[in-house]
Amino acid sequence: MSKKATLLPLNLSLAPFLLLLLCVVVVVHGVQEKKILSLHNNIWSPKKPNEPSSSCFSHNLVKGRDSSTTLGIKHRGLCSGKTIDWGRKLRRALTLDNIRVQSLQLRIKASSTTESISETQIPLTSGVKLETLNYIVTVELGGRNMTLIVDTGSDLTWVQCQPCKSCYNQQGPFYDPSVSSSYKTVFCNSSTCQNLVAATGNAGLCEGSNGLEKTTCDYVVSYGDGSYTRGELGSESIQLGDTKVENFVFGCGRSNKGLFGGASGLMGLGRSSVSLVYQTMKTFNGVFSYCLPSLEDGASGSLSFGDNSSVYKNSTSVSYTPLVQNPQLRSFYILNLTGASIGGVELESPSFGRGIIIDSGTVITRLPPSIYKAVKTEFLKQFTGFPSAPGYSILDTCFNLTSYQDVSIPTIKMIFQGNAELEVDVTGVFYYVNPDASLVCLALASLSYENEVGIIGNYQQKNQRVVYDIKQEKLGIAGENCSI
Repeated sequence: MSKKATLLPLNLSLAPFLLLLLCVVVVVHGVQEKKILSLHNNIWSPKKPNEPSSSCFSHNLVKGRDSSTTLGIKHRGLCSGKTIDWGRKLRRALTLDNIRVQSLQLRIKASSTTESISETQIPLTSGVKLETLNYIVTVELGGRNMTLIVDTGSDLTWVQCQPCKSCYNQQGPFYDPSVSSSYKTVFCNSSTCQNLVAATGNAGLCEGSNGLEKTTCDYVVSYGDGSYTRGELGSESIQLGDTKVENFVFGCGRSNKGLFGGASGLMGLGRSSVSLVYQTMKTFNGVFSYCLPSLEDGASGSLSFGDNSSVYKNSTSVSYTPLVQNPQLRSFYILNLTGASIGGVELESPSFGRGIIIDSGTVITRLPPSIYKAVKTEFLKQFTGFPSAPGYSILDTCFNLTSYQDVSIPTIKMIFQGNAELEVDVTGVFYYVNPDASLVCLALASLSYENEVGIIGNYQQKNQRVVYDIKQEKLGIAGENCSI
C-alpha cells in the first residue's frame, strides 16, 4: 500500500518570518556569487608625492629546498622607474595583444594544414611586444644578472649579447660571452642545433658566405609584429634561485628589434626540447608553476621550479586537468574547457569540450563567439544599474564607473576536464581603458570564428597558482594571493 503525502497546516502567523528568512538566504547566496572590486587600488592610481617607484631589476630571489627553487616575478610595467602615461599604454596594449592573438591563430592554422612543422615559417608572437602587461624574473647567466620576460608560448630563451650589431635599449649591461669562462659555442652540426626547427620554425643556419659552412649554430626567431632576435646558440651556466644549471643552451642575440621594454631578453617555457623546462627536466622533474601578481604597485609574485608544493601559498586546493595532446601544436599548453559560470549560473555552448590554450604572453582571454555571447549575456543580467560606455578595440562590454569607489561584480569561473576550476580573481574581471575608470570593460573578448582556438590570457590568471607538470601531462590551478 502506497503512502500518501501528508499536508501540515501552515501557521500564517509565521509567514512574515519565513519570508524574511527566504530573503536572507537569497541575499547570502548573492554575496557568495559576487566579489567587491576597489576601482582605485592599482598600478595606475595617482602616486603620493616623492613616493618611490618599484623596480624589477633587483636580484629578487626566494631560496628553495631539495630539488625546488623559487624566483620573484614582477610586472614589467614596474621596471622603468619613469613617469608612465598609463592611459596610452593600456590602450596600446589592447592593440598589440590583438596582433599577438591574430598571429597565434595564423600559426595554429599553418600547423594544422602542413604535414611537417619544419615546412612552416612560424610567427612566434611572444608577449614581449607588450609594453605593460608582461611578467619578469631575474636570473644569473654566467654570473651576471639578466632580467627575462616569462613566456609559456615560446621555447628558446635568449638575451642580448655583446658585441651587438643592432640592439634595443635595455636596463643593465648586455651579456658578454667573451668574459665568461663557462660559455661554450653550440656547433652547427650538433643535434641541439637541429632541434631549433621545433623551437623557432627555422633550422640552424649553417651555410656561410661563398658557400662555406659555418661553425656556429645561427638562429632567427621572427615575431608576428615585425620584432625579431638573431644570433647564435651558446651554452652557459644559469642560476635559478639557489640552483645552478650547467650547460644551459640559449640564444645569444646579436641583432634584436622590438618593444622588449628594457628587459635583457626572454625566458622560453614552451614544450620543445630547447625550452628551459625540458633542459632542466632532470633537476626539476618537469614541473614549474607561477603566481602572477595583480597590478598593484610593488606587487611581486613567484615563479617556482620543481615539485615541492610547500612553497605554494594557495588558499584553495590544487585541482588538476589533463594537458591535451596535439602533435601539430606541441609547443602550446592546451586544456579542455568543459564549462563556465557567471555568478554561479552555469552557461551552455556547443563549443564547450574543445581545447583552449593557456598562455602567459597573451593578455586578454579570447573565447569562441558562442561562449563569449553566453558570458556577456549573463554578465549583463547580473551587473545592472551601472552607466554603460562605448566599446574599445577588442572589448565591447564597457562601463563608466568614475562615480564609484567599489563595485560588486559577478564571479567568473572556467571549468576544465576533471572538474578543475579557475575562478577569475576580482582584479581580472575588468580592464581599465582609461585609468580614471571612465571606460572600464569586461576583460574578455570574442574570437572572430567559432573554429578558432581560445586562449586564456595572463589578465585572468592573476592571483592563481598555475602548476605545469610536463612529465605527468597535467596542469593544476588553485587560488593564491601572489604577493611575496
